[in-house]
Amino acid sequence: MKKLFAVFMLIMNFIKSAVISGFETAKIIIFGKYGMNSGLTDISYGELSENTASLLGAIITLTPGTTLVNIDTENNVMVLHMLDLNAREQTIKTIQRDFCDHLKALDGVHL
Repeated sequence: MKKLFAVFMLIMNFIKSAVISGFETAKIIIFGKYGMNSGLTDISYGELSENTASLLGAIITLTPGTTLVNIDTENNVMVLHMLDLNAREQTIKTIQRDFCDHLKALDGVHL
């Protein structure tokens, strides 16, 4: 039952994130954003397996404004390109809360 709930929450959180990020990305592209700073950042994916980390990377890449650049399986870290690094902390917290926690449940990792 936990895995079914995790799948449901992943789907719902992905749809929510895709819509919100889509609007934010469109605002940046159409109106520009003063002081916007794009670039690379790291995010730890913790105890997820390599396959589950790849799924997380696909989810991140499908969400507008972020793209997976590399997965370092030795250090359990992903390198992301973000359209707006000023929102780095918020984006990382959102990824951890909305995706990593539910992927851990699918992967059998105890929270």
